[in-house]
Amino acid sequence: MTTTDGYAGGLMGERPGGLTSMRPVPPGAKLVLATANDHKVTELREILQAAIPGFNAEAVIGLKELGLEPPVEDGVSFEENSILKARAVLEATGMPAVADDSGLVVDVMGGAPGVFSARWAGRHGDDEANLELLLEQLADVPDHHRGAKFVCAATLITPEGQVHTETGEVSGVLLRAPQGDGGFGYDPIFQPIGHSRSMAELSPKEKNSFSHRALALRELTDEIAGVVSRLL
Repeated sequence: MTTTDGYAGGLMGERPGGLTSMRPVPPGAKLVLATANDHKVTELREILQAAIPGFNAEAVIGLKELGLEPPVEDGVSFEENSILKARAVLEATGMPAVADDSGLVVDVMGGAPGVFSARWAGRHGDDEANLELLLEQLADVPDHHRGAKFVCAATLITPEGQVHTETGEVSGVLLRAPQGDGGFGYDPIFQPIGHSRSMAELSPKEKNSFSHRALALRELTDEIAGVVSRLL
């Protein structure tokens, strides 16, 4: 775990990631998730609700509810991007913020797409195009060399300047065609080790029991619970 007091580089006086104005937060909100992805907001709420007894999912809001665009992700690692995004949202709202940056790391591609997973085909968030391009690039790779892992770095930043970062990983293999309608991103072609189905074929409860995002967030639950309880 990474725990830091204060803000490196004096960013408290800047507005990183393009979030330039303080935004009002809806009544009852206790925590801001630094994402505009509805799937992620739902998944993160479910993970936190399962991990923290009595946790109210309605106390968690995403960027769409604030009318904010996602911060620019120009870090060179998952951890750097998660810190950058959480800090930008804290700056824009004054609220404790949780951000995650995650992606697919493919063995034969030297770790790519990595931090570029969400924009691998050139446009951020085009899941279908990203998936199709990756499958095309791996078309000639034999099954025994199609190892990969999902990696997530999750960060909590508080108004007091504390930074907590945790990581989670799930290993698996890449299928040759999408399977399943659930999940998002590369889930339809990722089959976790020990499972006979893709991530997209698992129920949300199954996926959230061991996913890279769930593993990272579970390590933050004590800190998140402490922050939320102080705001009650």
